[in-house]
Amino acid sequence: MKNDLFSIDDGNNTYSPLADKMRPSTLDEIFGQDEIVGKDSAIRKMIENDNITSMIFWGPPGVGKTTLAKIIARETNSAFYELSAVTSGVKDIKELIDLAKYNKSNNKKTIVFVDEIHRFNKSQQDAFLPYVEDGTIILIGATTENPSFDVNSALLSRSKVYTLKSLDMESIMKVLRRALDKEYKNVVIKDDELDLISNISNGDARGALNTLENIINITPTRNKKKTITDKVLQNALQSKVFLYDKKGEEHYNLISALHKSMRNSDPDAALYYLARMVEAGEDPLYIARRLIRFASEDIGMANTNALVQATACYQACHDIGVPECNVNLAQAVVYLSVSPKSNSLEMAYYAAKEDAIKTMNIPVPLHLRNAVTKLDSELGNGKGYMYAHDYKEHITNMECLPKELKGHKYYEPTDIGKEKNVKELLERINKIKKDMK
Repeated sequence: MKNDLFSIDDGNNTYSPLADKMRPSTLDEIFGQDEIVGKDSAIRKMIENDNITSMIFWGPPGVGKTTLAKIIARETNSAFYELSAVTSGVKDIKELIDLAKYNKSNNKKTIVFVDEIHRFNKSQQDAFLPYVEDGTIILIGATTENPSFDVNSALLSRSKVYTLKSLDMESIMKVLRRALDKEYKNVVIKDDELDLISNISNGDARGALNTLENIINITPTRNKKKTITDKVLQNALQSKVFLYDKKGEEHYNLISALHKSMRNSDPDAALYYLARMVEAGEDPLYIARRLIRFASEDIGMANTNALVQATACYQACHDIGVPECNVNLAQAVVYLSVSPKSNSLEMAYYAAKEDAIKTMNIPVPLHLRNAVTKLDSELGNGKGYMYAHDYKEHITNMECLPKELKGHKYYEPTDIGKEKNVKELLERINKIKKDMK
């Protein structure tokens, strides 16, 4: 049975791009995802025991989601099918299920891999449910979006979510060097050039390999060798990435300058460093993520709308991309720069963190525990709990910290911006609690 909406990986492609040629065939060849595929990882143990369950891989492009699914299928000797979440419908899913049923009758497992599974609507996702439940298929979905929001709860509850992270520069360098060793022994390229390709890949191994392949393809051969120089690389990339130095230090210097300019309430300097990064080819989502962190780290309760503005900026950058999102970034940078500043939230968290690390073994007070079962109640769980809504002002003087930490204060609001209102409100709450004793 053949359908152009899904395919069986038979490994018989006559031509493949470099990224496909270099696709890892074992877990040991996957770089940068040790938490997911390392020696003692759950996925490795499932493969070793041939006991694969349905799962969803969540992560940015080019980090190994599809590769990992194919390795799982290969290592467990399962039939492997890829289904297009963009072009297929319920009818196509049912045809694939028929194949899976045939495989099951012959004692062969079927893995169905759905890339960008969040693009399936609810009815399409629901079509998988009964066959995931009865073991007809093992569903592996991949998504760049948060599955908690974009995969329906019934399917999500039957799948384990694994988060894959962007690859660091060291991992990208390993990927590139492996490609050169296996496919391009006649190519001469210095570590500085590889550093640059790694730096601009934004953690995307596939993107880095595509860039390397394009550069090699347009590099002339002389004396049976292709020598990639700074000039060749710059011409090939046709971008201003050389505004960053090759080792990436300027990347971190510029984001630091942006952060510190905003902290110092200097919108002009902040805009300048923003423009330096954007025009050098920096990933706008990277900048937007740093703005989100800044909104809570340096502004916090002094202007709670700062976090709203920063997250809206991230969504805008995600939706429209470069170059249009440059003005969205500019709006957020100016807004954050002129906002009142407070680092009380950051200080509060790290103070609480210090106590938390020291007191990890302290049990939660009995009155704050859930009393779900009769045994819970007999053990005293929930006894003495004071339901705030039953009291005047909806406040009680119940102690919530463990007795060992009684009286510890972490959050100390400032008099800056709207945090002054928070300080006054907290003082009023504390007075009400004190008067109740």
